[in-house]
Amino acid sequence: MNTTTLRATNRATLARQHLLARTEQTALDTIEHLVGMQAQAPFPPYTGLWTRLRDFQPDELADALLNRHVVRIALMRGTVHLVTAADACYLRPLIQPLLDRDLRTNTQHARHLTDLDPTTIADTARHALAERPHTPKELGAALAQHWPDRSPAALTHAARGLLPLVQVPPRAVWGRAGHTAYQTAQHWLGRELDPAPDPRRMITRYLAAYGPASVADMQTWSGLTRLREITETLDLPTTRTPDGRELYDLPDAPRPDEDTPAPVRFLPEFDNILLSHADRTRIMTEEHRKRLFAVKNGVLPGTFLVDGFVHGSWRVTRQRTSALLIITPWARTTDKDLTVLTAEGTRLLDFLAATAETKDVRIET
Repeated sequence: MNTTTLRATNRATLARQHLLARTEQTALDTIEHLVGMQAQAPFPPYTGLWTRLRDFQPDELADALLNRHVVRIALMRGTVHLVTAADACYLRPLIQPLLDRDLRTNTQHARHLTDLDPTTIADTARHALAERPHTPKELGAALAQHWPDRSPAALTHAARGLLPLVQVPPRAVWGRAGHTAYQTAQHWLGRELDPAPDPRRMITRYLAAYGPASVADMQTWSGLTRLREITETLDLPTTRTPDGRELYDLPDAPRPDEDTPAPVRFLPEFDNILLSHADRTRIMTEEHRKRLFAVKNGVLPGTFLVDGFVHGSWRVTRQRTSALLIITPWARTTDKDLTVLTAEGTRLLDFLAATAETKDVRIET
């Protein structure tokens, strides 16, 4: 079995993520290729597409949401993802075992759901949502009319786990504000869930966007278990990392030379490339992983890549007519890299704060 290097794995993953070179694909095609984008916050996917696509305009994604070509729904790892309408119906049945397990083990809500019949909860929630979309508070209140002794928040959590609830616009529409409001995928999209989705296709699509990868990586990305027995039914080439981990891959997937230049790239909060592998050294050092996840309330900052690896964080602060991008390197950065970061950061600020009268980029030391 061949051995791969860390840099070779890094470059392969960056190529498949469209982070070595921006792509001419549409936003819809890119979202499908990435098997969705993590989106528990409404607007980071816009930045994730901007950093991957040439000439991306936010209206392209906003229109796709309004036209129901993409939706935001709880999927991999139990977190909200932005996916195509087809993938919402294909992936949700595959991920359902994870959500079922959560209803039994969730430390905040499981105890409030003891002895309740899941089918009855699902049917009651479905009936309420058939009338109109409900906010989480409204859905909890509607369910609490049937179970007044139970926590409305836990009942809403149960409905979210039992039913494929999408978050409907104007939530996540660029330039508009909107509270979370739920509708079932079947009602919103006018189509049923896939009755027999093939998990092997999920694995090969994951490898096309995140590979090469181990079974542990696949399970970290999806939140599912026992994927080895499925992976081993596929005729996939494998390599080993220097520490002996077995990585599966697709035979014709991009594998650039490990010395391929990797440009500076800004990643949004919660970008999936940071969250979709058990071993994240392909994209960040262990020191930087600890720093990234040592955050309050689980809110990950935006990050940036230098030479293909996480090198620091960024944030934008807004005043009434001004916007400031603050770049914080986590490691020694050359003057050349700082110049490129400032230039790319200026482009990012023009995208995120197009209407600001004054804009500035600041490097924090």
